[in-house]
Amino acid sequence: MSSVASTPTDPCIHCGFCLPSCASYRVLGSEMDSPRGRIHMLKAIDRGELNLDATVAGHFDSCLGCLACVSACPSGVRYDELIAATRPKLNAPELRSPWQRSFRALLFQLLPYPARLRALLQPLRLYAGTPLQDFARRSGFTRLLGPQLEAMERLLPALQPEAFQPSAPALIPAQGARRYRVGLVTGCVQRLFDPAVNHAAIELLSANGIEVVIPPEQNCCGAMTHHQGELEQTRALAKDLLCSFEAVIGPGLAAGSEPLDAVLVAASGCGHTLKQLDEILAGEPEWAARGSAFAGQVADIQEFLHRVGLSAEFVQRLQPLRHADGTPASADHPLRLAYHDACHMLHGQGLSQQPRQLLRQIPHVRIVEALEAGVCCGSAGIYNLVQPEEAAELGRIKAADLSGSGADLAVSANIGCSLQIRQHMESTARPIPVAHPVELLMRSATGS
Repeated sequence: MSSVASTPTDPCIHCGFCLPSCASYRVLGSEMDSPRGRIHMLKAIDRGELNLDATVAGHFDSCLGCLACVSACPSGVRYDELIAATRPKLNAPELRSPWQRSFRALLFQLLPYPARLRALLQPLRLYAGTPLQDFARRSGFTRLLGPQLEAMERLLPALQPEAFQPSAPALIPAQGARRYRVGLVTGCVQRLFDPAVNHAAIELLSANGIEVVIPPEQNCCGAMTHHQGELEQTRALAKDLLCSFEAVIGPGLAAGSEPLDAVLVAASGCGHTLKQLDEILAGEPEWAARGSAFAGQVADIQEFLHRVGLSAEFVQRLQPLRHADGTPASADHPLRLAYHDACHMLHGQGLSQQPRQLLRQIPHVRIVEALEAGVCCGSAGIYNLVQPEEAAELGRIKAADLSGSGADLAVSANIGCSLQIRQHMESTARPIPVAHPVELLMRSATGS
């Protein structure tokens, strides 16, 4: 760990402004589970006054990597760089129990690979979202699985038939005159656990005169492993994604030879990592330029649509959304939306107003703000699986905050956040649905 903290921590004046923003400090209440405490530990390790043992590593593992402290810090401390440099060292075998290492290995060999995950989920279609799943939970049977596996089961939604159908064509034409040509990263978990989001994203782009290129053989972009310091696997996944795009774009290939105007992502955690591909692949001469060029094209779908604007024809199609009782929203009775700022969107990419401004183009919607919009929901990649108790408390706080805002719908643009919030929304006094912004825009356009 020598010199990890020598420069990036120097601006830290230990003022404590990071503490109220820190999700782990919020639920654990320990100074060592806060950014300021972890910076103290890094400096002590640098000075040789502290060893990185399992106890110290546990305080770093409690960090969600939500980056809220980076936004809150008045001194410009790059805690994001500090935790990114520390994460790989936490993967040393002696710092975690055999079960912890085995469970993480299982997640990293399963979740980033849709074909493997789909094969596992196929038999679970008879369980997920059925009375059998409800009975297993109410009877306490799922608790016998242990906290980590129970957490996995709790996130398992009803599995839609679309998740098991063939991939979309490599090229989706624009409706009407083509304005732009983009690539779409479909995500590893999103395409299986919430396929309606990708379907709506494709429809939304096409309806706005945007041609969409979708490499059919995509795996994970590397976000999941990147957030856990698994650098080798992250680089392998990033290269694989680049190759999947290169395999369909070019003379005689499925998507044609024209270059892309952008590469779009409908999950903010993925977008944050993809915008860093230049750094992730910087040390490999054969890949560095390709990674940098790709990263320069990446944009969140909301960021891109806000930048280029919805087409005039599409805006004319937008109709009021319906309330839960089926009545359309009106000026006197607007549909209230609580937009959840995913951490890697708000703190990682600096995107906040763009999604809200897009949603305001839907007639008779009103954006209401949650009280603790900048606090992490507890999803944080695989955090809600490896730190289930802390994540569950944050999930309860977030769901209660969104429900208590008075909104009719919660809006989330990150698959991990959506799954987490839906799970804990069930226990609130006033559960409300959770939808992706692209779904709401298409519902408005089609009157559904």
